[in-house]
Amino acid sequence: MPPIPPQPTPWPIPKLSLRIDDLSHPGARIFLNAVVPLSALRDACIASFEWLYTPDTAPKNVQTVTLILRSMPGVAHTTGNKHHKEIHYSLEYIEQTRTRARDEIKGVLTHEAVHCFQYDAGQTCNGGLIEGIADYVRLNASLAPPHWPNPSHPPVPSPSRSWDAGYETTAYFLAWLEKPAQYGPGTIKKLNACLEQSPYRDAVFEELLGAGVHALWEKYCTELEEAVWEVVDSKEGEGEVPVVRKKGRSLSVGALLGWA
Repeated sequence: MPPIPPQPTPWPIPKLSLRIDDLSHPGARIFLNAVVPLSALRDACIASFEWLYTPDTAPKNVQTVTLILRSMPGVAHTTGNKHHKEIHYSLEYIEQTRTRARDEIKGVLTHEAVHCFQYDAGQTCNGGLIEGIADYVRLNASLAPPHWPNPSHPPVPSPSRSWDAGYETTAYFLAWLEKPAQYGPGTIKKLNACLEQSPYRDAVFEELLGAGVHALWEKYCTELEEAVWEVVDSKEGEGEVPVVRKKGRSLSVGALLGWA
């Protein structure tokens, strides 16, 4: 039976190519058994467009994206220029994550595809924000890996920890900004648009949202903390310290973000 052709899409999907440097490597066999390469890479591109752009605003400069599976340390990285991008993906890492190969491959490809299309303020953007936006898309594509926050025991980041720590730390913060109770859906699309040309400044958050990024981070951390602790004795007498304990049922980050 011939493969089903891709469905029409409003997005400017570039030419997609695959190169495998060593077909005999176990990682190559795992990859080809886990996913259909064209579909997996195409889905990753579409997720990037859907969460960062509209069909009218999606950039059309990228002409080719080549996925290169090769032996190398680490996980993956993206290189290239304005028109041609390469995603380099470790065959060793694919082998190491074989027990959940399909989901991890799709998650990694989604993260790296974002780097092919996202704006970076002319290469001046904060690196933690760049990686956070990539994982924000992965998170919203329902491709979060198991080591991300446990739904039963979400981490409570301290305000002393930087909002731009990157990856999932920043991704969950960005997702919180899109809560209806905060700034609503489309906020990160607007933030990405602000990074198209002008040099990066933290002030972009205040200009866009009316509040500085450090104040927003502190508010986010406070909400997470309050979701985990409750007052069991208010101790209303003067000079008394309230008694608190962990709630019997801690809220997940997903619940705090309105997903559960």
